[in-house]
Order: sequence, then structure tokens, then C-alpha cells
Amino acid sequence: MACKVLFIEYPKCSTCQKAKKWLDDHGIDYTDRHILEKNPTARELRTWHKRSGLPLKRFFNTSGMLYREMELSKKLPNMAEDEMYDLLATDGMLVKRPLLVLDDTVLPGFREADWKAALDL
Repeated sequence: MACKVLFIEYPKCSTCQKAKKWLDDHGIDYTDRHILEKNPTARELRTWHKRSGLPLKRFFNTSGMLYREMELSKKLPNMAEDEMYDLLATDGMLVKRPLLVLDDTVLPGFREADWKAALDL
């Protein structure tokens, strides 16, 4: 595989563990990044969001405790995009994971069919 693969995960997350095993089982060479040790920056998130073609809301971990504690479901509709990027950059627990970052696309969350297609498997 010619393209670079960045796998951003929270190692204790069961979905991340499943996705990592899937990458390993398929022989995908990737760079692993712990989302709490090196949280994505607002600049990275902006780039990845544009590359993904997805709504920015898809980059939020909507099932996370922090998301619920901050009542973001009520606040996001009224936030500017820049505010959302800055907010996501404050804490890796707010970011949907795992994140698969490729040269031409970015996939938040693990959906096997989407990952297969993105990786040409």
C-alpha cells in the first residue's frame, strides 16, 4: 500500500481494539497515535474534516460522557465551525474514535465496509 495510514485510537476503547486487530489482520501498515497523549490539533481536525467530506458533527464522540456532561447536543447547533474545531482540540475524549487518516480521506469511527473501501481491500 502506497498511501500513509494514521490510526488514532484510545487504547481502552473496545471499538478501537477491534479496529486495530482488523488493520493487523489485513496486514495494513499504519502509524498508531494515542488520542489522549497527542490530541488532534484544531488545524489537523480542520484538514481532516475537509478531507472526509462528512459533517463536522461526525467528528464528535456523541456517546461519550464528556459530550453528555457538557450538553454538547444542545450547544453544537449554535456553534461556529472554528469553535467546534477548538473544542475538539481541547480533549481527545470529545473526538470520535478510532480515526483512520489516509492521504485522500478520513474516517471517524470503525465501519468495516467503509474501511475496506478506503483501503482498497
